[in-house]
Amino acid sequence: MQHLLVIDKSKMFLMPCHPARVRELLRKGKAAVYKRYPFTIILKEKSGSDVQDLQLKLDPGSKTTTIALVAECQQGRKVVWAGELTHRGQAIRDNLLLRVDHVCTWAKRLINFAPVSGIVVETVRFDTQRMQHPEISGVEYQQGELAGYEAREYLLEKWGRRCAYCGTGNVPLEVEHIVPRVQGGPNRISNLTLSCKPCNQAKGSKDIHDFCDPNRLINILARAKAPLKDGAAINSIRYATGGRLQEFGLQVSFWSGGRTKYNRTNQSDGKSHWLDAVCVGETGGRVHIPPGLQPLYVSAAGRGSRQMCRVDTYGFPRTSAKARRVVNGCKTGDLVKALVNKGKKPGTYVGRVSVRKSGSFNIKTEAGTIQGISWKHCSLLQRADGYNYYMGDSVSSST
Repeated sequence: MQHLLVIDKSKMFLMPCHPARVRELLRKGKAAVYKRYPFTIILKEKSGSDVQDLQLKLDPGSKTTTIALVAECQQGRKVVWAGELTHRGQAIRDNLLLRVDHVCTWAKRLINFAPVSGIVVETVRFDTQRMQHPEISGVEYQQGELAGYEAREYLLEKWGRRCAYCGTGNVPLEVEHIVPRVQGGPNRISNLTLSCKPCNQAKGSKDIHDFCDPNRLINILARAKAPLKDGAAINSIRYATGGRLQEFGLQVSFWSGGRTKYNRTNQSDGKSHWLDAVCVGETGGRVHIPPGLQPLYVSAAGRGSRQMCRVDTYGFPRTSAKARRVVNGCKTGDLVKALVNKGKKPGTYVGRVSVRKSGSFNIKTEAGTIQGISWKHCSLLQRADGYNYYMGDSVSSST
């Protein structure tokens, strides 16, 4: 199971604890809940516990960034905390800096609540500079097995996991030289493509102009010269993120996505997206993942518009200035828990609240919005912080 974060009486971080240990401390009154997301407890007495160094691992992406805390144990490396941060999609697709801000916000939170000694971050999707080295030998260039693996992954992404000559997918593909080596074709990545076995054998050492029909030839030559645009966009986000993370004053190491995929494949990890963060870097090759570990799913939701009033075509106000209404201690966007024992809507509801002056609240839960819940049934769990949260079988939000 995922460990929970712990701080002492002076708000200094301690080692994350197993949930059973946290429940015991809360039950005995030795600790209190400090923060719901990420779940953090604060000890009521000073503690002299020793702490182990943790690595903060990050795999930034254009849509989702995965995060993991990995501890060095006697048995090896072990995941103690994991999460997935989903960025706001269409609304901010052109604002890459907001994605960087979200990643750094969560990195800072974990550094404040856990003994992080170093950061490992994936900064490039594919190491295209090394793959373009003129002395590449086939796809196994000077970096050996890992480099060849990274080159193959790059080609799979670039050519859509289909044969360049016949367009067949879902079949074994082979790396093939567009301009044959016997005709002086280089081993650069720009001269490599993917081919099914029948097409590869049929082409052999033929000139591509003689082998392909004109329409397919134009497409192959154009795609061979074109960079992987998605990879370039993601790389720009990751470089910016890596630069910002260095400002935290911790040791930061940078790795490519090819290394991440190589580590994950070698240790046969599952398909969950958050496992990518676990496998980042040199230390991602042999990491123990506790059975049943569930990550914290976080999605950026924003804090609402800062515009105080609506304006007309000429910029003049057409509505009165808005105010953030507080009703019985709750604001719209806060995370609340409502216990309704009787009436038409009995049950327990956890989610984001929309307050009304009348005291009749709406609560947005996983199942939908529950309307008309009296403020008397609601208790505040966490103030709005711009994120929605999901973990396990329950959904909650705090925006």
